[in-house]
Amino acid sequence: MTRARMPRPHEVAAARRDPRLLRALRERRQDEAWRTRGTCQSVDPETFFPAPNEPADAAVALCRSCDVQGSCLAWALEVGDCHGVWGGTTPRERRAMLVAWRSEVQPDPEAAGEAGPPVRDRLLTLVPLS
Repeated sequence: MTRARMPRPHEVAAARRDPRLLRALRERRQDEAWRTRGTCQSVDPETFFPAPNEPADAAVALCRSCDVQGSCLAWALEVGDCHGVWGGTTPRERRAMLVAWRSEVQPDPEAAGEAGPPVRDRLLTLVPLS
């Protein structure tokens, strides 16, 4: 298994200009039912999760023709998913995009309210520190 590395500054700069990221920023939370219309619905899920030594070209090509590519990528960046192909991007591409995404997107206060207090605070209430 390989260890993921932090993206380099030039990779993050390139990600900020990537049209796929710009589309994801525009389409963020516009379409809650995007999963039902994805091209991936008619394809074996294994296609989108190739082994580390296998190319992801087939999955990326399918994503390029998908109408919900922006929403899909926005979801993957929102949850920080680093496995598989989402929104036509590989895990390596998304790591750089994630840095750019986090600097552009403000946390949603409504979503934070639904999740409750941060995990650290929940742990403190469950496990008293001595």
